[in-house]
Amino acid sequence: MAAGGSAIRGSRVGAGPMGEQDHGFHADRVAVSYWDALGNETVRYFSASLPDEEIPETIDSPSSGLPAGRDQANPPEVAKLEPYKTHLAYVKERRTEEEAEALLDEALQALRARRGTASV
Repeated sequence: MAAGGSAIRGSRVGAGPMGEQDHGFHADRVAVSYWDALGNETVRYFSASLPDEEIPETIDSPSSGLPAGRDQANPPEVAKLEPYKTHLAYVKERRTEEEAEALLDEALQALRARRGTASV
């Protein structure tokens, strides 16, 4: 037998007899079904001792990414997604055109002063 080998290949030390069903404790659990707007069902398992109010009402469906709820007839609707806004779009929401012109002129004057090219 080679160094470090095992008399029974594929077994771990202390694993016990093959096929033994008493390994570990299997807690009671409940299956909870969730449905998304496309009709996809996802089943999640929770401990049977978990209070019903701690089981989530909605989850993200792994197959579609949509929200999924526990009521098959009334799945949750997709929240309206706002389009991506650039930094400039947010700045334009906060500043008027006049304020933007004044800030730009101020920044250009400061830049020209540093470079020594400011017009007198």
